[in-house]
Amino acid sequence: MKIKLTFTVLVMSFSLFTMAQETNAPKFGKGIFNLVGQDSTWSMKVGARVQFLASSIWEDGEANETNFLVRRARLKFEGFALTPKLKYKLELGLSNRDISGTSKYTGNSPNIILDAVMKYNFAKNLEFWFGQTKLPGNRERVISSANMQMVDRSILNARFNIDRDMGLQLRHHFTISDQIVVREIFALSQGEGRNVVTGNEGGFQYTGRVELLPMGDFTSKGDYSGSDLIREPKPKLAIGASYNHNNNAVRNRSNQGSYMTTDYGLYETNINDVFVDAMFKYKGFSFMAEYANRDAKNPFATNSDGTRTGDIVQVGQGLNFQSGYLFEKNWEISGRYSNVKLDEAITGKVPESQYTLGVSKYIVGHNLKVQTDVSLLDINPANDIVMWRLQFDIHF
Repeated sequence: MKIKLTFTVLVMSFSLFTMAQETNAPKFGKGIFNLVGQDSTWSMKVGARVQFLASSIWEDGEANETNFLVRRARLKFEGFALTPKLKYKLELGLSNRDISGTSKYTGNSPNIILDAVMKYNFAKNLEFWFGQTKLPGNRERVISSANMQMVDRSILNARFNIDRDMGLQLRHHFTISDQIVVREIFALSQGEGRNVVTGNEGGFQYTGRVELLPMGDFTSKGDYSGSDLIREPKPKLAIGASYNHNNNAVRNRSNQGSYMTTDYGLYETNINDVFVDAMFKYKGFSFMAEYANRDAKNPFATNSDGTRTGDIVQVGQGLNFQSGYLFEKNWEISGRYSNVKLDEAITGKVPESQYTLGVSKYIVGHNLKVQTDVSLLDINPANDIVMWRLQFDIHF
């Protein structure tokens, strides 16, 4: 199955590159090619990107672990159909990390589809989305992995993000004055994550988000991009808050994590997530802060006789602070502090703190860059873990 899938993708890629040579290809980083129908009733922009990662981990009492891999490899198709008000996006993951996580709930098939969504701007400032895409959760997760300030996201994101799901979203924005912008998002989702084919196992998932931009919109959507590559000439601030309720959730991290199995089927419990975040940018300086909290009605999964299965909802809270400064010639130094405190009395896991220092060289913005960072993960009372990473990104 994987061989056939890889062959199909390679044939598609070759065809797209051939077409790109026969058309007026865009500038570097603006897609492989852009097509517009002769009657202007449709368009398609095709892009591709790859991230190459080298990493090394040192832990007291353990052998050094070094790894080289293709961290991400993606193909993206986007455009409009019939009218510019009806847009679409399809993003496919091709690396082993992208397509991993298969299970009987995904039909034991490669987890290739990341986004497959339609977007209809049916009224002023109002859009209806339908399909599989990112939920309006924590800001760090919604920022594309193509536009990250550091090699990868924080441990807060790893423990609390709600990633993608299948469903519908309603998005609205309005202005209070010449500068103040307010955005509102509501999502109704299946509640089990992406590419689930077995139907709804528990209840549905409801996500709401409100954002306030008191100093106006960022340039080029910079509130959802790492680093201040635009060098905002005026201070820009975005504040956001999200609430996520997964009714009768069957996985131990809301719509993420492992399925909670019992002797009678899947364990169900209500799980709630709260996210509060902010982004600030001004003249090359950037700062992002996030808070996450998760609780559950009954965090311990139990069998029909009341005995615990060992599956536990990962309840707790986390903090993340990240900042950087972009110097001349697009060199950047960045730093991050992340802390995760899962409820030790429930999960049995001790607090974690991670300190990260990063250096980036943006050759062509986020489209061509080299990034490296070193992290210290402090897990009391266990030994500290040191990790070094080097990553090269290229986006067409």
